Amino acid sequence: QEQLQHVLGETAYGSDGEKLGKVGRIFLDNASGLPEWVTVQTGLFGTRESFVPAGDAVLGDQCVTVPFSKDAVKNAPQVDADQGELSPEEEAELYRHYQLDYTTAADDVVAQPTADTGTQTDDAMTRSEERLNVGTEKVATGRVRLRKYIVTEQQTITVPVTREEVRLERVPIGEDDADEAVAGADLSEASQDVVLTEERVVVTKETVPVERVHLAKETVTENQQVTEQVRKERIETEGDIAERPVDER
Repeated sequence: QEQLQHVLGETAYGSDGEKLGKVGRIFLDNASGLPEWVTVQTGLFGTRESFVPAGDAVLGDQCVTVPFSKDAVKNAPQVDADQGELSPEEEAELYRHYQLDYTTAADDVVAQPTADTGTQTDDAMTRSEERLNVGTEKVATGRVRLRKYIVTEQQTITVPVTREEVRLERVPIGEDDADEAVAGADLSEASQDVVLTEERVVVTKETVPVERVHLAKETVTENQQVTEQVRKERIETEGDIAERPVDER
């Protein structure tokens, strides 16, 4: 009994040496008043309370060791610790899970205040609440790769070309060039060749650089909403008490 307040809020360890979580509440046996169960705050942000038998728990230097593995505690039946006491059915289910003997004549057990959610001192009680701590981490979401490949396309270019053609021209002989025109034999046979030329299109190819392409990363900031449940303690009084306003700061 003298050690109860020291147990609350301490770290609980399993028989395999694994850290289980913080001790949240202690449930006492109604008949003997001895500790019967402790709850360990497990799960994300300690939002889940798992019941662990307290009979063979060992109190060390700022820690509590229970003779059960982390898996056994994590997989214990989910019982609402806020109800204040365990029903015989709930207690029997927990005993079966931990493979312990249970007698149906056993009294219900009631809870002692938790260290993190209502540690009781001489004449005051501390009210606590959960608050979200939200941060960010960088994770890989994708990969981008530059890959160069060849495609073939048709191009049409109009190119002007020239060619020579023969045209027959007849020039009358005048008096000034009559002597030159009739030089030689009066009648004879002759031939004359004229070479014709034309341009033909010649196509060649060359490879030239046209641009450089690279990948650039930029950081874009956007707002995302995070929704999570948080628990708050409420303190109420029972019995006849005169209330007066208190300056809350």
